[in-house]
Amino acid sequence: MSQARNHGVHHRPVRSFGDRAAAAGASARRRVVAQLSAGAPVLPVLPVVVVAVVVSADLVGGAGMIWLPLLAAGPALAATTNGPRGVLCVGVLTVAVGAILGIRDGGPGRELIAVLSALVAVTLASGLAGALRGRRERVLAAVRSVAETAQHALLRPVPSTVGPFQVAVRYSAAAAEARIGGDLYALIPTPHGVRLIVGDVRGKGLPAVGTAALVLGVFREAAHDEADLLAVVDRIERSLARNLGHDDFVTAVVAGYPQGGRLEVVNCGHTPPLLVRASGDVMPVEPDLPSPPLGLRALAGQTPGLQELPFAEGDQLLLYTDGVTEARDHGRAFYPLAEGLERHVTHEPARTLDALHDELLAHVGGRLHDDAALLLIRKPVPYEAHAVPAPAPVAGVRCCS
Repeated sequence: MSQARNHGVHHRPVRSFGDRAAAAGASARRRVVAQLSAGAPVLPVLPVVVVAVVVSADLVGGAGMIWLPLLAAGPALAATTNGPRGVLCVGVLTVAVGAILGIRDGGPGRELIAVLSALVAVTLASGLAGALRGRRERVLAAVRSVAETAQHALLRPVPSTVGPFQVAVRYSAAAAEARIGGDLYALIPTPHGVRLIVGDVRGKGLPAVGTAALVLGVFREAAHDEADLLAVVDRIERSLARNLGHDDFVTAVVAGYPQGGRLEVVNCGHTPPLLVRASGDVMPVEPDLPSPPLGLRALAGQTPGLQELPFAEGDQLLLYTDGVTEARDHGRAFYPLAEGLERHVTHEPARTLDALHDELLAHVGGRLHDDAALLLIRKPVPYEAHAVPAPAPVAGVRCCS
């Protein structure tokens, strides 16, 4: 036997009759589950229960033909969960049961024919409704797939480490079925250092998604081409000025890390980022010079300013959209993001954002009514990756110098 194992020969264990029967039963259960999931013509449970209730009422009450029209509820209910084949199975069952009960109760022939004809008509109509529902579900699944593909194309997944930073992102679209909205973010390494953007497009729906795609496309190109961060913002502004309407705009924060220990920030009418020092202190990064949103520079006549921040090891920067800070609870109170960040900040950005996102959803009662994006970067401390835990002291042993 050992030689067989060494040469890679596998012996199949001999099964008893009981084992084979149990395996056959499990296989049958799996086939039934597969049929249910594939929409095979098996009888739905709830419509069959309805038919059983009608039969019981007729047998117990003995009221003749009065209960038979209620059998039409069977195929009507089947249409809500099953395709045409499942509805047809329930319809055949209801017509057969109706004919048997009608003959048993001795009802008039014309009334029985009318009831059975109504059951056939309801079955056909329910089958058509089930087919249309299945078609709509397939279309919706295709739309969801396209939306998910568009989200991955626009809001590309961000790795946990980009350049010298630990990174985490959380995004929630208000249109949960679409999985994409008007908030945008990107973080990319460039020859000029790591650069990132978090923004919020005015409006919702497909126009907002189109504007977000435009901003992200220009940012990704300009971030590689332009050495000056203000030049990156200028290119986005020029592109939006050519393509947006007079009432459209984008609020955004564009940041860069061109050299060690310094962080550049350009705030274009966006909510101020939150800076977390290594000591745990949380402070908003208010712009030195208020700047208009992207797309409104020609109307406001102001140009954005570049702000430099010291960004040391252990510091963190949280960029977010107003869908986070304007989220309200049942008492109409806003979510206190700075306080939540101070409570949940850790050395792992992913854990921090997980806690913040869970608390945000709990604050609003489980469903956000606006798009919300969170992007957190952290400059790790070198010794964290190489720290070795000190050995535990051994009882009875004392060290001497």
